[in-house]
Amino acid sequence: MLATTFLSGISGSAVADTSAIGSVMIPQMEKNGYPRVFATNLTITSSVQALLVPPSHNAVLYSLATGGTISISALFMAGVFPGLLLGFSLIILCLVIAYRNDHPRGQVVPARDAIKITIDAAWGLITLVIILGGILGGIFTAIEAGAVACIWAFFVTMFIYRDYKWSELPLLVYKTLQTVAMVLTLVATASCFGYVAALMQMPAKMTEFFVAISSNKYVLLMWLNIMLLVLGTALDLAPLLLICTPILLPVVKSFGIDPVHFGIVMLLNLGIGLLTPPVGTTLFVGCAIGKVSVDEVMRGIWPFYYVMFTVLMIVTYVPWLSLALPRAFGF
Repeated sequence: MLATTFLSGISGSAVADTSAIGSVMIPQMEKNGYPRVFATNLTITSSVQALLVPPSHNAVLYSLATGGTISISALFMAGVFPGLLLGFSLIILCLVIAYRNDHPRGQVVPARDAIKITIDAAWGLITLVIILGGILGGIFTAIEAGAVACIWAFFVTMFIYRDYKWSELPLLVYKTLQTVAMVLTLVATASCFGYVAALMQMPAKMTEFFVAISSNKYVLLMWLNIMLLVLGTALDLAPLLLICTPILLPVVKSFGIDPVHFGIVMLLNLGIGLLTPPVGTTLFVGCAIGKVSVDEVMRGIWPFYYVMFTVLMIVTYVPWLSLALPRAFGF
């Protein structure tokens, strides 16, 4: 159960993590005696870590939306402590729920099996080392690190894990191109929107609007949190990142808020929106995989909401969590 909480933070996509990990973990947790609704809630909420911890492709989208003015490396580093905080907070909540509802205890994994599992997982985790080590070590740019990581991931998938057959490769390439085309279309459209917004002086008008409300940056952060939480329930994450960032970035800069810190706050806000109706992409994917109704999940998800909102407030008003590592690495 505790492993599930951290496993959901690897691919950088909450929806992808819910689909891939949930299809395995939810039935397995139910087989081990955990309620299916609890397993579903745990999987979908812990997947939000993927938006924060490196190598999150959503951080890359935020960097693109800023026109490349914010370092991808800085955003990767900024998400580490908030992602860990979210993970540990959910672990504590799961332990409290497990003890309160008398959930079954897991079995101790023998040392020999633990070593074997670690070695098997190490091949895939080297991908993270390539990306983070390459970027932070100055060996690769972010684009070069992604290319090298793709080659390594292809090698591991086809020759070591052998998860797919060679006959399935054309279909995998086709699905990948579909995803890439969708993202690039969003980026192109958002760039056009940003250009139009600049012509209409929308960022300046937004700044004037928020200054009229209050000149206090902490009040501004509260209003931005409310706005992003509401927007996140109605639209998907990627379009909101690409549309809202060019408008809000000049506003937060004028209030003296670090753009890297704001990026992490924005990602966490919109991640919560992925779990909230009426859109709630991750919520509906999790319900489909867990074979439970949205009503059942919503009745049991409120403690997870409380924890995530608490973490959001801490990340919002304690900038050190987001900025300590980027500053330590000189970004």
